[in-house]
Amino acid sequence: MSSTGPVPPLTPSPTNQERIREAIKQMILDRNLQPGDPLPTEGELVTLLGASRNPVREAIKALQALGYVEVRHGHGTYVGALPLAPLQDFLTFRLRRSIPGDVREAAELLQLREALEVGLASDVIRVHARRGTEELARITDRMRVKAQAGEFFPEEDLTFHAALYAPLGNTLVNELLGVFWASFHAVDPHLPGPHYTPMEAWGWHSRLLAAIDRADVDQYRVRMRDHFDGVRIRISRATPEKPD
Repeated sequence: MSSTGPVPPLTPSPTNQERIREAIKQMILDRNLQPGDPLPTEGELVTLLGASRNPVREAIKALQALGYVEVRHGHGTYVGALPLAPLQDFLTFRLRRSIPGDVREAAELLQLREALEVGLASDVIRVHARRGTEELARITDRMRVKAQAGEFFPEEDLTFHAALYAPLGNTLVNELLGVFWASFHAVDPHLPGPHYTPMEAWGWHSRLLAAIDRADVDQYRVRMRDHFDGVRIRISRATPEKPD
C-alpha cells in the first residue's frame, strides 16, 4: 500500500544561469581561492563548465554585482572581497519602502543594531582601557563645537562608532555597523523629528566616552541604550496609532 504522508513542496529547478553561478562559486571554494586571486579566463570557464560563452559572461556579471568576483578590464576576472554594499542597498531600499506608512522594519533594524553595540560593551571597554581614548575624545570635541553652533554632525557620528570598534580587529563587525549606520542615515530625512537637539546628540556620545574612561561596562551599556533614544523616539512617533 502506498504511503499517504504529506507530499513535500515542489521547489523550482535551478535555471542554467543559476547553475553556472553556483558552479563558479563552488570552484572558488574547492580551489581555496582568496580575494584577489585570479579565476580561469572566460574561455577556460566555458570549457570547464560545459557552457556557452554568453551564459558564462552573464553569470560573471551577476556575480560581479554581488561582489563575488571582480572584473578588471584588460586583465581578467578575480575573486572579489564580498563587500557588504549590496546588503546596505537592500536594507536602505526596504526601509525607504516601508516609511512613512509602516516603520516596523526600521524598529527591527534599530533593535538589531542596539543588540550588537550593547553586546560589545565588554570588548570595547577592555580594548580602549589598554590603548586610551584620545581619538574618541578628539571626535567628541569636534561634535561639541558643531553642536554649540546648532549643527548636527553625521560625519563625526560615523567616525566615532568606527573608532569604537576598529581596535577590536573584527572586520565583519565594522562593516555591519557601517551598513546599519548608513541605512539609518539614508532614511533619516523621512522620519519625523528630529525631536532632539545637536547638544543632546553630543551628550549621548560624551557620556559614552565618560563610561569608557571609567572602564564601567554596566554604565556603558546604559549609555549606549540611551544613545539610541533619539531614533527610537522618532520611530515611535512615526508609528500609526491603533484604533480603539
